[in-house]
Amino acid sequence: MIKKLALAFLIIITLIGGYAIYVLSQPQIGAVPEGGALVRIERSPHFHDGKFENISPTPDLTEGASYVSLTSKMLFGKDSRTEPTQTIPSIKSDLLHLDRSQNTIVWFGHASYLMLIDGKTILVDPVFSGNASPTALFNVRSYPGTDVYNVEDLPAIDYLFMSGDHYDHLDYETILALEPKVRKVIAGLGVGAHFRKWGYPESKIIEKDWNQTLTLDTGFHVTTTSARHFSGRGLKRNKSLWMAYALTTPSMKIYIGGESGYDTHFASIGKALGPFDLAILECGQYNAYWKYIHMMPEQTVQAAIDLRAKSLMPVHWGKFTLALHAWNEPADRVYVESKKRNVRLITPKIGELVNLKDSTRIYRPWWMELQ
Repeated sequence: MIKKLALAFLIIITLIGGYAIYVLSQPQIGAVPEGGALVRIERSPHFHDGKFENISPTPDLTEGASYVSLTSKMLFGKDSRTEPTQTIPSIKSDLLHLDRSQNTIVWFGHASYLMLIDGKTILVDPVFSGNASPTALFNVRSYPGTDVYNVEDLPAIDYLFMSGDHYDHLDYETILALEPKVRKVIAGLGVGAHFRKWGYPESKIIEKDWNQTLTLDTGFHVTTTSARHFSGRGLKRNKSLWMAYALTTPSMKIYIGGESGYDTHFASIGKALGPFDLAILECGQYNAYWKYIHMMPEQTVQAAIDLRAKSLMPVHWGKFTLALHAWNEPADRVYVESKKRNVRLITPKIGELVNLKDSTRIYRPWWMELQ
């Protein structure tokens, strides 16, 4: 009996190992930096002992938590409403013929959105494959109703901003399809390795460290800013840099927040680079078990205040289940906190055209009408 159990265990381990080797050999995993890109990384003041580090100490798990307790929570502690029971409402707007005289933002769910600002098209963290994982075995499918757009619906993209290389932000299928439409990719150090592997020419890729300013065009400048998170698509973590951006255009200032836990960097950025007309900040996929790498919704509102933002658009929710909370809890909590703190909230439906110059519009909480 013991021999049979040992044999069964050996077979299971072999199968798991074989599958892991297969997955890691697939192109969607991407690549690690090498050559000149690696040299630039090794010169970064934020790169130590072979990996990037946050400014503040940032453990993966909260003190007192363990992977055993986290696994138990994942198996038995999920909210029963982690996914919606109804189709998410969306609007199919004509993005190929946007009014270029207006400043517009369109949310695609989770952390993906398109901006047309002062005549330039800006795309952030596009995920149109319907999946936020490397393989079908670890399938993280998008909610019904959230995949009404694809790359063919997009106009030519002047600037593709990437906040990091996690699968729910950097999507292999989407990036491949986008290449002919993209003029420039702007990303943190190390992220460009994925784009090179996937066929993007070096001339399209701009990689930066934190706290660097880049002139994009006349009147368009971006300053890279720190975030509190981590990176990695394969076995090696923190080989590329997670990023946020302070974008200045001829008529607006936008904070592109990416993924980040709450910390003092928001107030520092607000003091140095604010105020902002709009802060786009994550509000979902949080848990007390990993409180340092994702914000609680109330912290999202505080971060907008720290940044001195006139309006807050909460993202990183409404498309994928990557945490234990109810699918609509992030939006509920941000909505309540924003009322308490008198922070203007922009909460469009997926695909809805938002006029960024209209500061009087009040957005209704559409998600509260769903189950």
